[in-house]
Amino acid sequence: MSKQKRFILPESEIPTQWYNIQADMVNKPLPPLNPSTKEPLKAEDLAHIFNLECSKQELDQENRWIDIPEEVLDQYKYYRSTPLVRAYSLEKALDTPAHIYFKNESVNPLGSHKLNSAIAQCYYCKQEGTTNVTTETGAGQWGAALSYAAKVFGLEAAVYQVKISLQQKPYRASIMRTFGATVEGSPSMSTRAGKDIITRDPNHQGSLGTAISEAIELAMNTPNCKYTLGSVLNHVGLHQTIIGLEAEKQMEMAGEFPDQVIGCFGGGSNFSGIAFPFMRHKIIDGKNIDFIAAEPSSCPKLTRGKFEYDYGDEAGYTPLLPMYTLGHGFKPANIHAGGLRYHGAGTIISQLLKDNLMRAVDIPQLESFDAGLLFARTEGIVPAPESCHAIASTIREAKKCKETGEKKVILFNLSGHGLLDMTAYESYLNGDLRNYTVSDEDIASSLKDVPTV
Repeated sequence: MSKQKRFILPESEIPTQWYNIQADMVNKPLPPLNPSTKEPLKAEDLAHIFNLECSKQELDQENRWIDIPEEVLDQYKYYRSTPLVRAYSLEKALDTPAHIYFKNESVNPLGSHKLNSAIAQCYYCKQEGTTNVTTETGAGQWGAALSYAAKVFGLEAAVYQVKISLQQKPYRASIMRTFGATVEGSPSMSTRAGKDIITRDPNHQGSLGTAISEAIELAMNTPNCKYTLGSVLNHVGLHQTIIGLEAEKQMEMAGEFPDQVIGCFGGGSNFSGIAFPFMRHKIIDGKNIDFIAAEPSSCPKLTRGKFEYDYGDEAGYTPLLPMYTLGHGFKPANIHAGGLRYHGAGTIISQLLKDNLMRAVDIPQLESFDAGLLFARTEGIVPAPESCHAIASTIREAKKCKETGEKKVILFNLSGHGLLDMTAYESYLNGDLRNYTVSDEDIASSLKDVPTV
């Protein structure tokens, strides 16, 4: 009897609502604060940067389910549902009794999960009468998704891409420009924030915090323009729950339920998407599910950061957010997983970690590429360097099952493919990559700039 490899929902089964985990959390996330007054912000306070609907979703702690607009669902149907896949060949290579599944978000037109929120944010901006959107991007998955979504809804897009990532992955910028977006390497000389950063450090290679500062400044100084964000904030994680909601139905088709749910971690968008729908069963029903966020050892905000109110960007334009942080001025190493080079964690995930509803692991760069190569050679998909961290964590857990004999069901999110990251794989195969470590002294020094609240 042949074994089923892929589980795909028909269009009629695609979820029509996003899941808002804030409604079910016992300890709600602390509110964002006005940096000047230290007072909690309301939705209308956020709406001078973000569109109003996303600002409302950001602070919504009451409504468990949020309807997905019909126009957004129509765009989702171009690529959703995405497959749930049983990784039989990886299981065999590891000689593990564990059952390994992955949600394959690499199959959409832009190659990563980022499109799920880009479509929603651009739709809401269009409905509000916005004509221009700005954003930042690390490795370029979010910038590419936002550029496409902006074109779908007739918006002009401007993207600030982290300078080192732009150098490492130039074709992602080409994709953004193909869809009509303008792209600047960050830090740049086009904004006051960028000029100040370059003045302080002429050789600054950029970070997501830097690029966010520039994008927000452009949004604030451009008429009829809104800022959009690819991770970290609550409304982005909300939009990404379409991933886990599909996976729930698909796991039921497979006749199994996950013991462990794993996602790579930068700001939290893809981890939120795969984990939150399953986490409601832990919060409400007490199900024993192990949630693991896999971050890079070179940017260990969850495993070695401090829970504080901090800025979401380097220049201090954003509200103060309650997060596990390395300090908004932290300079991450130039690893190839550009989407994970962010100093802080989203407020919901930070609270869930505080409440011991999940845990975090840090993955060295070489271990992540070891895992990505094994996955490519067994499952035939070259994963994005970001996703390699989730794969590495999955392999660790599967090896534990081999030692103990446990037949755990492990689900991880393959958040994107690596076909535009082949220079990274070439460097790995040539032996040119290395691991990066962060000293306690560096973290302590960076945390000195965290505001006192």
